[in-house]
Amino acid sequence: MSKKHDLPHKTCVHCGRPFSWRKKWARDWAAVKFCSERCRRTHRGEAAA
Repeated sequence: MSKKHDLPHKTCVHCGRPFSWRKKWARDWAAVKFCSERCRRTHRGEAAA
């Protein structure tokens, strides 16, 4: 098993915080832009306004 610091990291498009790879994102890690569902929803709301 890998240590958390060995996993890939990205920066959230909305809040700018770094986040680590999660197993549930394994299929589409390249497409992941947001650290959480809350950031994704909030970002969509700002784009529509």
